[in-house]
Amino acid sequence: MNKSTKTLIAFVVGFSVFNAQAQWSVNVGPITVAPDASSSNLNVVEQVAALPVGSTSVTVNDNTQLGITVDYAFNRYWSASVVAATPFSHNIHVAGSAIDGLEIGNTKHLPPTVFARFYPLTSTTDFMPFIGVGINYTHFFQESISADLRQALTDLGVANAQDNLSLNLEGSLGLAYQAGFDWRINQQWGVHLMLSMIDIETDAEVRLNNAAIQQVRVKIDPLVSMFGVKYYF
Repeated sequence: MNKSTKTLIAFVVGFSVFNAQAQWSVNVGPITVAPDASSSNLNVVEQVAALPVGSTSVTVNDNTQLGITVDYAFNRYWSASVVAATPFSHNIHVAGSAIDGLEIGNTKHLPPTVFARFYPLTSTTDFMPFIGVGINYTHFFQESISADLRQALTDLGVANAQDNLSLNLEGSLGLAYQAGFDWRINQQWGVHLMLSMIDIETDAEVRLNNAAIQQVRVKIDPLVSMFGVKYYF
């Protein structure tokens, strides 16, 4: 048997073992995005409303949706995972000063994330903790200005009822980190728990007749949690 034949046989055997270990699975369950938001100040608002300089920022509320992850296990140690969900919806408010709690507007977003996961336990246990790192892209859409902000800007003489007020948030690309576990109950079913930290940062603009009148840099940086039912196939 020549060297080339031996190499080919070794490759085929190795590939067969790899495929025998590889497996697809899907997790479905509630997923919550809890922003740890911070931002630059609303300097224009502070000036127009005669508020103390540096007294305002923005805050973003939590939201829970239906999450789904599709996982592909290369072997016992490594897998790839795509995390998705139905669109999240968040209200954006002013934090600080005399207008604390004023609703700025609302946005929806989709934050698909791709993870590479490592499972450190090599025993045959069905409880498999993991850690992961990945890339997230967050797409914001259906941004809208609140009636409260429109009224406030009208009262301050910045806008009137005929003006076009809009909110715009730029998309975000950032790193994501993950830890959790898969617990296999039988050949096809299990449970899945994961916690993720995602770097989400966006430039937000309030626009009056398509011209920006307030810009703010917002770090959303949410903690994302999911508990789901896992199906292997």
